[in-house]
Amino acid sequence: MPDKSSTQLDETLSLPAPWRLHFGDSLVPARIAFRLVGPKDGPVVAVLGGISAHRVVADSAGAGWWPQIVGPGLGVDTRHYRVLGLDYIGGRGQSSTPDGTGGFPPISAYDQAAALNHIVHHLGLKSLHAIVGASYGGMVALCFAERYADLIGRIVVLSAADKSQVLSTAWRSVQRQIVREALARGDGAGGLKLARALAMATYRSEVEFALRFGGAPVREGDRFRFPIENYLFARGDEYVQTYRAESFLALSESIDLHQVDATLVHTPATLIAVREDQLVPFTDMQALSARLNGPRQLIEINSIFGHDAFLKEGAALIPIIKHALAEQNT
Repeated sequence: MPDKSSTQLDETLSLPAPWRLHFGDSLVPARIAFRLVGPKDGPVVAVLGGISAHRVVADSAGAGWWPQIVGPGLGVDTRHYRVLGLDYIGGRGQSSTPDGTGGFPPISAYDQAAALNHIVHHLGLKSLHAIVGASYGGMVALCFAERYADLIGRIVVLSAADKSQVLSTAWRSVQRQIVREALARGDGAGGLKLARALAMATYRSEVEFALRFGGAPVREGDRFRFPIENYLFARGDEYVQTYRAESFLALSESIDLHQVDATLVHTPATLIAVREDQLVPFTDMQALSARLNGPRQLIEINSIFGHDAFLKEGAALIPIIKHALAEQNT
């Protein structure tokens, strides 16, 4: 059993210059910020989320992005495991990110995996016990398992496949164009609000929307307002308080550039698919499972929350993740 005395390390690393990126560009200066927290001698589990996630996965102040899954007695049990979170390159936080003046290079999930590899070596770890990755984080987990197989014991991948689905790329392409045109007008926040509202319509399921927002529209002067509008635009307003348009462009594009060779992944994998997920259909995760070359298990859950199930379905996901991590803990 690990030493139960909990420690916390927050650090921002300068990456070797020039930092070569997957698509051939260089990032100068390049830095990656991370947080490692948990029992001093515990196995390290990297926990990675969607493009809005950051290095604070869960904490006692409620600032973390995944408190439903990560914490004492939960799926990633912080009494036993050390949790490693990072600020994505291009995203929010202290890692390298667009400065608003343009010129930020295309970012791949492989670049996030390379930065994670640098953190592992910096910390002097023999390997990661596991990566638990949801959405974009699942893409990074697959990239890491392909490139750094000797540094990872297991991956748990939620709602992510080995490549983006074309219809999902279509939706995100429209979102990005909304943001680009808004930035050109000097209103990046306004464009990001609209893009986020549109994105929310793809994250959730038609069943949830019908249950919550199926009421009659209300007339306001010479137009009608539908119940769903208030919800979508409120989510957009919230998003622009914590995220920047330029970061959204960088990481939204990174999702659609994602493609790994799943046949090169031999790491034991637990795949969790959501039947109602519009962005990563169950059939895409079935195809991923068929292409993987290591031990794997594909688990299907149902959720009216669609792609956002990883943020909402703690009761269903906790035992799955707990079991997946324990398999490498014997």
